[in-house]
Amino acid sequence: MKNLKKTFHSSIVNCIDYLYTMKINIIGAGVAGLSAGCYLQMNGFETTIFEQHSTFGGLCTGWKRNGFTFESGLQWLLGSGRSNPFYLLWSELIDMETIRFVHHEVRVEIEVKDHRDISGDKVFHLYTNLDRLEKYMLSIAPEDEPMIRKLIRSMRKMQGYEIPPMIRSVPQLLPWYRKIRYIRFLPLLLFLNRIKRETNFTFADKLKNPFLKEAFRLLFDGDEMPLLIITLPLAFNDLKGTGYPIGGSVDFVGKLEQRYLESGGRIRYGSGVDRITVENNQATGVVLRSGESVPSGITISASDWNFTVFKALERKYVDRTILKLHNQENLKVFYSVFMVSLGVAATFADQPHFLRFPLSEPLVSPDGTKYERMEVHINNYDPTSAPQGKTVISISFYTRNADFWINLRQSDRTTYEAEKEKFARLIIGHADARFGGLKEKAEVVDVATPATFQRYTNNWKGSVQGWLPGKNIIAQSPVQSKLPGLKNFYFCGHWAIPGGGLPVAIKSARDVAQMICHREKVPFRIKPHLP
Repeated sequence: MKNLKKTFHSSIVNCIDYLYTMKINIIGAGVAGLSAGCYLQMNGFETTIFEQHSTFGGLCTGWKRNGFTFESGLQWLLGSGRSNPFYLLWSELIDMETIRFVHHEVRVEIEVKDHRDISGDKVFHLYTNLDRLEKYMLSIAPEDEPMIRKLIRSMRKMQGYEIPPMIRSVPQLLPWYRKIRYIRFLPLLLFLNRIKRETNFTFADKLKNPFLKEAFRLLFDGDEMPLLIITLPLAFNDLKGTGYPIGGSVDFVGKLEQRYLESGGRIRYGSGVDRITVENNQATGVVLRSGESVPSGITISASDWNFTVFKALERKYVDRTILKLHNQENLKVFYSVFMVSLGVAATFADQPHFLRFPLSEPLVSPDGTKYERMEVHINNYDPTSAPQGKTVISISFYTRNADFWINLRQSDRTTYEAEKEKFARLIIGHADARFGGLKEKAEVVDVATPATFQRYTNNWKGSVQGWLPGKNIIAQSPVQSKLPGLKNFYFCGHWAIPGGGLPVAIKSARDVAQMICHREKVPFRIKPHLP
């Protein structure tokens, strides 16, 4: 009897060990892939991440050139402070207390073209402190007091809600009695429903002051976007919840990689995935570009959406919604970027860290895009990005015609390099006219095109944030974590929700980890980060 009990106990232990050591392949070592790996490792699964590049981060990365570090796009982090719920998620994987954040007094400075404020200033200052912002806007546009106060009230109202609500829950996994808790978020839903379709253009149309009207139309460099995209971060800017981490992308994502490796995870760099193997409509592993086949019980793609669905899975698991996404009928792919980064022998301490201003004459890109304004980031607030007394300046031009650069590089490398360098020289010339002496002080010049972003990250059309948000920013995302008819497969990453970004990456990765734990009947647990 004693031996029978012992045998039974051993069998149970072996079953548990089997569940807890299920092998999971993860495609992509960006924020989503590393986060999913961390959560799954801490819950007993054995994971391997396959990354085509030689380093981690995906789009959230930086690169060094002669002592300068050029940043790919991490300007601020939603959840840098306890005022925002995403702080809870980042803290599950990273010791956030060890990170020093910079909180800017001004989010962006926008120089308008056709009007001036009452003091004669042509620059609109988007202050991050709401009291200061309200006082400033009232001083330059007293005739718009009702609209200004309404705008500030809406941001203060956001501060009183948990946004997003119940961030650590996956709604479809909750029993009915726990879903009832969502009723308390009904006021938030009604509030967001009232303002969801307000854009910077529709808001500007309601203003009387010509200077303020023009400034709001230029909030997104002349494009019309949901106003929530700027007001929600501003609400948490005011509460110190959207700071920039010193060290940028490399240091921040490096902490995720360290946590993943310390938890027993494995990363195979330089191992691009060619396709996902499927048998009987079940994902069974991945085939690398080298031809190597790696089996697993579950496959997670934390990489490009288009590559995953239409290349790795050979468009076998699609429905009408997915095809409409692919045709960009419901959502457009986010812009790609032509970016010139300069390592400069000066600090530009008297300049704002982020500014947009009109060009003296239009600038036409080789891809056909016409630009009348310039966007400049001066990274003199991060001492790790440049040697002492020097700084990094990045100039970005957004384009919807990324295919021009991607196709040109593939078909005619010589012409591609020539066009890239010629356009970069024009950009530097315009920047030099604005700042003076920039050409002489530039020690390093680095140029990234949409082809660069596509080549290093495999993101469709070189997109820097997945999908462009639609006008209804709170609409349910059409991108699902599973594909129709395919088992043992999950998708996560910045393509999961329009607008993308780091919050979407970690949230979607955590949700997928919870789904897998739920499916395998493994309690989802969070283990504190290592000291």
